[in-house]
Amino acid sequence: MAEQILILDFGSQYTQLIARRVRELNVYCEIHPFNHIPKITADVKGIILSGSPCSVRDAGAPDIDLNQFGSLPILGVCYGAQLMAHKSGGTVLPSQIREYGRAKLSSVDHHVDLLKEISLDSQVWMSHGDTIALLTDQYEIIASTDSVKVAAFKKKAAPVYGIQFHPEVTHSLDGKNLLRNFVVHICKCSQSWTPDQFVETTVTEIKNKVGNDKVVMALSGGVDSSVAALLVHKAIGKNLYCIFVDNGLLRKNEFDQVLASYQGMGLNIKGVDAKDKFYSALKDLTDPEAKRKAIGKAFIDVFDEESHRIEDVKWLGQGTIYPDVIESVSVKGPSATIKSHHNVGGLPEKMKLKVIEPLNTLFKDEVRLVGKTLGIDAAILGRHPFPGPGLGIRILGDITVEKVRILQDVDDIYISALKKHHLYDKVWQAGAVLLPIYTVGVMGDERTYERVAALRAVVSVDGMTADWAHLPHEFLSEVSSEIINKVKGVNRVVYDISSKPPATIEWE
Repeated sequence: MAEQILILDFGSQYTQLIARRVRELNVYCEIHPFNHIPKITADVKGIILSGSPCSVRDAGAPDIDLNQFGSLPILGVCYGAQLMAHKSGGTVLPSQIREYGRAKLSSVDHHVDLLKEISLDSQVWMSHGDTIALLTDQYEIIASTDSVKVAAFKKKAAPVYGIQFHPEVTHSLDGKNLLRNFVVHICKCSQSWTPDQFVETTVTEIKNKVGNDKVVMALSGGVDSSVAALLVHKAIGKNLYCIFVDNGLLRKNEFDQVLASYQGMGLNIKGVDAKDKFYSALKDLTDPEAKRKAIGKAFIDVFDEESHRIEDVKWLGQGTIYPDVIESVSVKGPSATIKSHHNVGGLPEKMKLKVIEPLNTLFKDEVRLVGKTLGIDAAILGRHPFPGPGLGIRILGDITVEKVRILQDVDDIYISALKKHHLYDKVWQAGAVLLPIYTVGVMGDERTYERVAALRAVVSVDGMTADWAHLPHEFLSEVSSEIINKVKGVNRVVYDISSKPPATIEWE
């Protein structure tokens, strides 16, 4: 097992960012809820305690026994720092002034390893309602701001540190340096966790786990399933059986294009035209969650039927990535259901197969780096995320063949224009939505009464939060005109300028 940093999650919105920053240092790390701490093995080199929306003064506030970590280096961030101070007999009180946003370090002890190369007046990001008012004499203050005396502290006799600010956010300008100091210099991690090393290790693990067994896997044309499939293929070759289902809700010409690209990668793949089954399952359904469930069930039925045509399959391959795993074991248990399409539930139970998930320790950007190492086509690696239910949740209301045709044409014009104007790679995700609205229009001398199409484009790092993309007005004008002129059934185009939160990226 690779050396690692263990991140304990107390419920902070920034916990995943801590992990991403540590991974960027080529050091492996894992996030675990504070109340489900794994066994501390020899490969754990250090502990990071995350922030939290809670106060250490609250009854039932998240708590852990710090003694269980022995002499391992510890870094407490925000709530983690307050918890360390509180448990040692220090005083944590409500902040007298609002401590949220940018601040500057007014004193820095550069003799302390954690703060090497952290400049005086360095900008840091504060986000807390409590403040550490008093430390016991086993700790010493190592950094302050004008309004926060205890901005950072250290245990005098051990490599144990607490910081009141968030080094993981980009607003803390020396945050990456601080994390490097902790992970590399204090925890002595070797920074050997690279995409090449991941591929080599993972392929070996798959070979050892699967042996000569057969694996069946559903592919979608997306980044995650493509990279996962190639990793498994690299390990077991033709014993991987891939299935690509046309659910009638893909983008225009996508089924043929994706199938051809997979065959070009040497994958053992079968394409299945199941459009009619999905349209039948969706007939008259308008509720978004009902549509998702119908699409999920139809997919399971089709995939199960096709899988049974392959003899002696023992394993089911899936493209699950780390954010899916984190959300399913969050501090407060499985996340509330916002949408049910992220993973097609029910497959392993129905098919009685063992599951193999080669990407379940990676973030999306890391999946792309691994895909690049594997030599996967840049067109696949750079493909925008596309929801499992496809256009089924981009057509608001019931699904018909005609509505799918209209939206495919609208979407094709939009995505093609983004690529033509070199904007596609500048946004995280883009797509068109068909609204259940008719509006009056004029074409020539005739009055029209046709549908409204909405265009959506967002910028994001990992999809957890997103801002709407500020596409050029001239571009939007050109796309709108082309859609209205070429797509029969649409006479009005609008652009979505909502961010996530409060809106989601998809409309349903």
